[in-house]
Amino acid sequence: MYAIIRTGGKQYRVQENDEFRVEKLDANVGDKVVFDEVVAVGGEELVVGTPLVEGCAVQAEVLEQGKADKVIIYKYKAKKDYRRKNGHRQPYTLVKVTAIGEGLKAEKAEPAKADASAAAEAPKANLSMKKDELLAIAKEMGIEVSAKATKADILAAIEA
Repeated sequence: MYAIIRTGGKQYRVQENDEFRVEKLDANVGDKVVFDEVVAVGGEELVVGTPLVEGCAVQAEVLEQGKADKVIIYKYKAKKDYRRKNGHRQPYTLVKVTAIGEGLKAEKAEPAKADASAAAEAPKANLSMKKDELLAIAKEMGIEVSAKATKADILAAIEA
């Protein structure tokens, strides 16, 4: 059984246990990723999606995050004293296909939540907020802050 998946602006024909490079994915080594943009599934019978095959996905495991070989870009104009040399290493993710089929989900461990109830009650404050907004948040939390305090001081009082 094989599948044609779409990721990173490209299409790949994959089978189980295939290892291949895709454009860099936001995943750590060992994580399971699911490619749910399946264009076609083949085997005994070919199923082509319009544009995607409904309910079908490809599950893979991240083996490596890396960079490809360096490509040198050299620009030159004759008789004009113009030379530019530049290099580029394209980042990639090496994945290994573990399963092809229906109903596959990504198995990611959720980060531990310290005190979910306290985090839900406290509004999120950051330095990009206006000073008046930070003062209002501090007042809601019962923190007394001088009106002459800077945004950084107010933020530090809220986080403490």
